[in-house]
Amino acid sequence: MAKYKVVIVGGGFGGTKAALELAKSHHFDVTLIHDHPDFRYYPTLYETATGGKRSISSIPLTEIFAKLPINLVEDELIDIDRHTHSISTKSKKIYHYDALILALGVKTNFFHIEGLEQYSFGIKTIDDAERLKEHLHKQIVDERKPDHNYVIVGGGPTGIELAGVLPHYIHKIIHKHGLPDATVHVDLVEAAPRLLPRSSKKLSKKVAKHLKKNGVKILLNTAVQAESADELLVNNKPIRSHSVIWTAGMANHPFFADHNFQVTDKGRVRVDQYLQAEPGIYVIGDNADTPYSGMAQTAIYDGKFVSENIKRFATKKEVIPYKAKKPIYVFAAGKNWSAVKWGPLEIYGRIGSWIRRFADLVGFHDYEPWQLATGKLIEEYESEDSCPVCEKI
Repeated sequence: MAKYKVVIVGGGFGGTKAALELAKSHHFDVTLIHDHPDFRYYPTLYETATGGKRSISSIPLTEIFAKLPINLVEDELIDIDRHTHSISTKSKKIYHYDALILALGVKTNFFHIEGLEQYSFGIKTIDDAERLKEHLHKQIVDERKPDHNYVIVGGGPTGIELAGVLPHYIHKIIHKHGLPDATVHVDLVEAAPRLLPRSSKKLSKKVAKHLKKNGVKILLNTAVQAESADELLVNNKPIRSHSVIWTAGMANHPFFADHNFQVTDKGRVRVDQYLQAEPGIYVIGDNADTPYSGMAQTAIYDGKFVSENIKRFATKKEVIPYKAKKPIYVFAAGKNWSAVKWGPLEIYGRIGSWIRRFADLVGFHDYEPWQLATGKLIEEYESEDSCPVCEKI
C-alpha cells in the first residue's frame, strides 16, 4: 500500500514539530523542505548575540531527525500547482503531495524607512546575532570606548530581552579589554504607548520599571523616521548611534500573497477550522490568521494539531476542529529577572527567571531527547565569543 505523502515547507517551530509527529507513523512519506540546514531556536538568539553560544540558537536538522525516516531537503519554495498537487523549488525540483503543510515563517519588515535596512542590525537569524556580536566588539575595541548610544527599536519580547542583557555585555567587553570604565547608554524605542502592548498593563509597567532600574532609557510613542551611518531620526530628533538594532517589524512571508492565498489586512492567511487554507493545504504558525499567531508555543501547538488531523484523515477517522490555546507569556528582561503571565497569574523576578529556564528546557525537549535538551540548557550558562580576549576566563 502506497504511503500518504506529506510535504512540509519550513523547518521552524511548527514545521519541524509536524514532521517529528508524522515520522512516528509508518503510514507517511514525509518530506521537510527548509532553506537552511538548521532549526533556529529564536528565544535564545538575544543570548547568542550577547556572548552566548551559537549552539543554543541553532540546532542541525540532521541532529533532530537523526533516527527518523524523514526526507530532509535544503531548498526554497518557489511555486505551487494546485491542479497536480505539487510544489516546485529553487533547485527546479518538483514534489507531489497528498497533504501540504506551509510553515514559512515571517520576514523582517522595515516599513520602507529610509536607511534602516542598510544601517541597522537585527537578531532574527543566527548570522544576524553573530554580526551584531562582532560589531559590538569591533566598535568598542577600535574606538576604545562604547558607542554614544545603543538603540534597540521595538518594545516587544525580543526588544526587551536584548535591552535587559545588553548593558551588562557592553561592560563585560570593556572590562575584558582593559578599557576605562564608561557609562553605557541603551535606548529602547517603541512606537506604542507602552512596552509589550499585547500583555497586561501591569506586566508592561513592571518590565519597564526593571529596565529603567538597570539603566535602559525607554522612549514610548516614538516613531522611527530614518537612519544614516551616524544617527537615527525619531520624532524629528536625531539620536547619535552606530549601533541600532531593529526588532520591531515583521511581515508574513510574501509567498502567500504572490500565489493567490486569501490573506487578511495584516497579511496572514485565512484558514478554516482545521487550519486549511484550501483542501489538503495547511497553513500554521506565524503564517496563519489565528488568535495567538506569532508565538513559538502557538506554532508548536499548530504543528501537533495538524499532524494529528492528517493521521486521522489518512486512516479514515473523524478529524477534530482547531481550538486556539492561550500561550504562557515569559519575558526575560535581564540576568535572573523575568516576567511571567500564566492565565491570571503574574510572576516577576528571580522566580520568573527559573520559569523561563524551565520553559527553555521544555522547548528544547519538544525537538530533542531529554539528555540533549538538558545539555542545551546547560550551554545557556556558557559563553562563546570570536574575540580571543573575551573568551579568556
